[in-house]
Amino acid sequence: MTIQTPFETHDVFNQSPPYENVDLFANDRPLRDAVAAYGAGAEADGLSDFGRRWGATEMFEAARLANENTPKLKSFDTKGFRRDTVEFHPAYHEFMAASMADGLHASTWTAEGRRAAAPAEVARAARYYMVAQVENGHQCPITMTRACVGALAVEHAVLGRLAPKLMARQYDPSFRPWWEKSAITLGMGMTEKQGGTDVRTNTTTAAPAGEGYRITGHKWFMSAPMCDAFLVLAQAPGGLTCFLMPRFRPDGSVNGLRFQRLKDKLGNRSNASSEVEFVEAFAWRVGEEGRGVRTIIEMVQLTRVDCCIGSAGMMRMALSQALHHARHRTVFQRRLADQPMMRQLLADMALELEGVTTLMIRLCAALDRAAADPAEAAFARLLTPAVKFWICKAAPGFIYEAMECLGGNGYVEELPLARIFREAPVNAIWEGSGNVMCLDVLRALAREGEAAEAVLGGLARATRDLPGSAEAAGFIAETLQAPDGEARAR
Repeated sequence: MTIQTPFETHDVFNQSPPYENVDLFANDRPLRDAVAAYGAGAEADGLSDFGRRWGATEMFEAARLANENTPKLKSFDTKGFRRDTVEFHPAYHEFMAASMADGLHASTWTAEGRRAAAPAEVARAARYYMVAQVENGHQCPITMTRACVGALAVEHAVLGRLAPKLMARQYDPSFRPWWEKSAITLGMGMTEKQGGTDVRTNTTTAAPAGEGYRITGHKWFMSAPMCDAFLVLAQAPGGLTCFLMPRFRPDGSVNGLRFQRLKDKLGNRSNASSEVEFVEAFAWRVGEEGRGVRTIIEMVQLTRVDCCIGSAGMMRMALSQALHHARHRTVFQRRLADQPMMRQLLADMALELEGVTTLMIRLCAALDRAAADPAEAAFARLLTPAVKFWICKAAPGFIYEAMECLGGNGYVEELPLARIFREAPVNAIWEGSGNVMCLDVLRALAREGEAAEAVLGGLARATRDLPGSAEAAGFIAETLQAPDGEARAR
C-alpha cells in the first residue's frame, strides 16, 4: 500500500486515479462486437483473460522501463572478439516472452507452416491490438517472425527445418546457432542508403558459394537485430533475389553481419533498429533468382496488416486515457465528461475508433477467408494498403487530440500518451509510407481490374444505407481509374 505524504502547502485532489488493472477486452465494446461479428466470438473468454493480464499495473510499468532503458550495441566481447550483439532491458525480454507464449508470432500458422483455419487471424488481431495498447516496440520482431513464414513457404526444405523453432511458444534470447535454441525469431532487411521504396536499385550483391551464397553490402535500416535470421534482398547473377541470412554460419561460427550503429529514433525506443554491413555473409536463397520482390511480397502484406492493428491499438489506449481522465476530472463544478463540448469531442473520437477497429478486424477476416474465397483474397490485396494508409496516418492526430483532453498531464512522460504519440508515426512509415500505399492500390487496380471493381462494388453495397456512401464509392472508382489517378490517389 502506498502511503500518501501530505504537502505542507496544499492538498492533492481532482486528479484522476491511475489507469491500470483493467480488462482491455471487456472494456472495449467495439472490439468485442467486431470479434463476434467476424467469427471469433467463441474466443471471448480467452481474450478477456488476455486483456486482464496485459492490462495489469505491472505491464504498464514494464512498458515504461523498456522504453526509458533503450537497447545498447555491443560490438565486441570482453576479450575483443567481434560479436555484434544488442543488449536489451529485462522488461523488453518480459514482453517478448509474454507475446511468444501467447503465440502472437505463430498462431496463424499450423505446425508445418501452412495457414491456420479461421478465425486464427481475427483472434490474433484482437490480442495484438491489446498488446499494442501497452507496448508496441517489441512487436516488431513478433510481426516479422509471423510474416516471414509466408515468404519461406516457397522453400519447403528451409521452412521444414525452421518450422519447429518458429512455431514454439517460447522465447530464447540467447546468442547461439538457431539449431541449438528452443525457439527463434526472424527479421528482414530491404532498405539501403540509396533507397527504400525502390528496392530494385539495391547494390548489395550475392555470389553463389556451395550450398548457399556469400552476400556483401549493407542495409540502412534493419530492425530487431537480435533475430536469429533475416530475409534480405540482394543482387544475384539472375537479378534481385530473396535470401535467408542466419546470425551463425552452418559451421557454428558467427556470420558476417557487422552492425555499425543503432538508430536514434523519435519513438519505437524499446526496439532496436540497426545499420548493418554484410561481409561475405552466408545465406540461403529463398525462391528463384530474380524474383526477390515477388517472393517477399507475402511477408510485406502481413507486416502491413500488423501496422494497421498496432496503430488501432495505440488509438484505443489514447481514447481510454482521455475517457478515464474526463470521467474523474471536475471543471467548473461539473465532470469534464459532462461538459457539452468535451462530451461531443469524446463521442466523435469514439465513433472514429469504432470504425477503425471494425475495419481492422474486417481486413483480418479477409485473410482468414482468402484461401477458400477469391473475392476475399482480392479484398485483402486491395484493401491492405488502403486501410494502412488511413489508420496509420490517422493515429498521430487522434492521439494528439487525446493528449489535449488531459491538458498538461497528457504532455508529460509519466503518463503513456507522450510515448504513444512518438510511437505512432512508425507504422505509417514502416512497410511503405502514404504515397507508396496509394501507388500499390493503383497497381492492384491495373493488374486486377475486374477483382478490384468487384471489391469496390461490395464496399458500395455494404455501405449503401449511409448518407453519401454511393457518391463516395463512385468518386473513388472514378478517381483511381482516371488518367491522372496517381496525382489524385491520396
